Amino acid sequence: MSAKPFLILQLRPERDASDGEFAAFLEKGALPATRAHRIDLSREPLPDGLDLSAYAGIVVGGGPGCVSDDPAAKAPDEARIEAQILSLMPDITERDVPFLGCCYGISILAHHLGAEVSKRRWGEPVGPAQAIRTEAGADDPLLADLPDAFPILVGHKEATQALPPGCAHLVASESCPFQMIRHGRNVYATQFHPEADGGVFAERIRIYKNHGYFAPEEAQALTDQALATDMRDAPRILRNFFEIYG
Repeated sequence: MSAKPFLILQLRPERDASDGEFAAFLEKGALPATRAHRIDLSREPLPDGLDLSAYAGIVVGGGPGCVSDDPAAKAPDEARIEAQILSLMPDITERDVPFLGCCYGISILAHHLGAEVSKRRWGEPVGPAQAIRTEAGADDPLLADLPDAFPILVGHKEATQALPPGCAHLVASESCPFQMIRHGRNVYATQFHPEADGGVFAERIRIYKNHGYFAPEEAQALTDQALATDMRDAPRILRNFFEIYG
């Protein structure tokens, strides 16, 4: 196994959401804390001269920001975080650095590659959806031991509107066609949350109750729905990523 750590980049300004997401990455990915270098971009900038070759791979978590929002209307911290993540993407895609972007990460990757990311269609309400492996997905190592269809948990306002150039389409769903893509051989992104089971999602529903993802009075029903979703399959993607590149 490589001695290099994985770089975990987080974007959530809510401390409890950020801490919960990081704990989920470690637990669901079976990654020891000693193999993770966490940078919470809502609280600290990327260090100058960050060398991506020092890491076994990079994981980008989710967040409340949308790359398709009017730049002039973005809060300064949101704009800074987006710019810092985007600044890494040329190196990641050109050198095919192992990368897994979760939810926000698919918007960042698609936007960097020139695909339309917008709220025009395929935003998904908070809750479960059914993921379906494509033919390319069935042959991909991150999905090799997953069933052809499996439950996922979603909740996003924007979506990539077309398969970005140079990407393979790995997972679809009826409500949002581009649930997982791969650029090159090693750069992955999911629209869903492979790190989140029902308990993790229930906590996020509590935290983001008044953030416009759903009507606040729906929180309890959405929590019950998340807790009832069998999430044994999707986390394998995260575990496979750490195993293959670790």
